[in-house]
Amino acid sequence: MMPAKSASPDQPIAVFDSGIGGLTVVSALRRELPGEDIVYLGDTARVPYGGKSRTTIERYSEEIASMLVAEGAKMVVVACNTASALALSRLRNVLPVPVEGVIGPGVEAALAATRSGHVAVIGTKATVGSGAYAGALQAARSDIRVTSMACPLLVPLVEEGLFDDPVTDAVLERYLAEIRAGDADALVLGCTHYPLLSRAIARVAGPGISLVDSAANCARVVARHLDEAGLRAPAGKTGSLDISFTDAPDDFLSVVRSALGLEAGKVRVRPVPPLGQ
Repeated sequence: MMPAKSASPDQPIAVFDSGIGGLTVVSALRRELPGEDIVYLGDTARVPYGGKSRTTIERYSEEIASMLVAEGAKMVVVACNTASALALSRLRNVLPVPVEGVIGPGVEAALAATRSGHVAVIGTKATVGSGAYAGALQAARSDIRVTSMACPLLVPLVEEGLFDDPVTDAVLERYLAEIRAGDADALVLGCTHYPLLSRAIARVAGPGISLVDSAANCARVVARHLDEAGLRAPAGKTGSLDISFTDAPDDFLSVVRSALGLEAGKVRVRPVPPLGQ
């Protein structure tokens, strides 16, 4: 592991994702830590990460995170389930600042939420296929039962802005049928797009299942890390938000910013230098 970098409370938190969906994590961080400066970088030039190899995802993640740390980040948040599953260990070994992903906090919250010992997880094909949530849940509690369901149509529906639409409800009915038929009482939203569908998911899942929002729980874990390290921004400070991408974002950015109520200055486009440059 790299030696810890000297940091101060007035430095920003860096958040990165393969695209735009990680802004749900930014929104949660703004609510939990309103005094923090946040820098967000979405790797829209190389999205999606889901079909790429572990080696490639590790390289992309290290390139982005290293650049953000060099620019003064006191902590890095990996707001991408695929990168959290495949690159988090690598980043924690090579970066001199704390690194948090979205899977660990989601698992922690799911274990606290379940009473039946049966947790359901929904996510992209890549995230579900990695087994990251199921593995972490069962490593923490060997008696936990996990039902995982890949839901590939949900991201396109979110990106079309169909948050409360009969088509979305019909797709959710199809995906959640097996989960509703069992006794799972906690449902992990294992994709950063999914909190935008939380109202629809809760409606279809029914009152007996608690939704576990990885974005919200990630924000709480980040707050805990900052407090433990003495790095929380001073009380009374108003935090700023800087958003940039590696390629011009599509119309989904305006959909997300409007849905989440995020206010930021001009969005920038900037490249990520390869490792070693």
